[in-house]
Amino acid sequence: MGRPIAEHLLDSGAPTTVLDLDRATVEQVVARGAQAASTLPELAAASDVVVVIVPSDDDVRRVCFGEEGLLAGARPGSVLLISASVRPETCDEVAEAARGRGMDVLDAALTGGVRGAEAGKINLLVGGDEAVLDRIRPALAPWTVAVHHLGPLGAGQVGKTVNNLVHWAQIAAIHEALLLGQRLGVPASKARAALSDSPVASRTLAEIEQMRLTWWKKDIDNARQMAATIDYELPVTDVVYSLMPGITVERIADLVNDRDPDA
Repeated sequence: MGRPIAEHLLDSGAPTTVLDLDRATVEQVVARGAQAASTLPELAAASDVVVVIVPSDDDVRRVCFGEEGLLAGARPGSVLLISASVRPETCDEVAEAARGRGMDVLDAALTGGVRGAEAGKINLLVGGDEAVLDRIRPALAPWTVAVHHLGPLGAGQVGKTVNNLVHWAQIAAIHEALLLGQRLGVPASKARAALSDSPVASRTLAEIEQMRLTWWKKDIDNARQMAATIDYELPVTDVVYSLMPGITVERIADLVNDRDPDA
């Protein structure tokens, strides 16, 4: 997702410095006018706003901490955006360490996926100091369609977790419902077209065959851990967790193309 975000920033005329494990991705955006950093401290030192887009809590810690991490090169007055699906306590850890470097931290979870990033239509769910967010809004405008401030640091991750639970529950329900229709003689393509004109229409329903189904386990594990801190049960989520291993990209493709996924 970082590549299209960087490209939208470049198209807006914003000076952009990038670093990625995939050298081909770096070369692609450098060809568009970006500067390439060779280390994380170098990237931080070159940036007023640093956006971290990595998969997990451990990855966030890995890129932020230590002599080779982002915070080692933090520019006083700069802002770090944690744009990953992680737990609120991870955001607190980074913010505590960044405070000594004069760097502000916002958790800014992304919704919209790769297609949203490519279109410049990311929905950003932000936790942290609203005044800091307001200060950097010009850097967000080229690649977002909406920016929601949800509360103090960590609130963005709560918002993303709520989003994720709805997303995976929808996928499980859509798979089950279309399969039921198919078994009863209504082709999934026709059922989906009808549902798309009904109150249950959603982006998930419209784009389900384009979804990679990659992060359901991490997302639900995070939700369970967050719910446990307030002794809150997630019965629907528990059912979804049990169903997701049997829902694959291949099954969805068969279903929406009116093939029996169990044939």
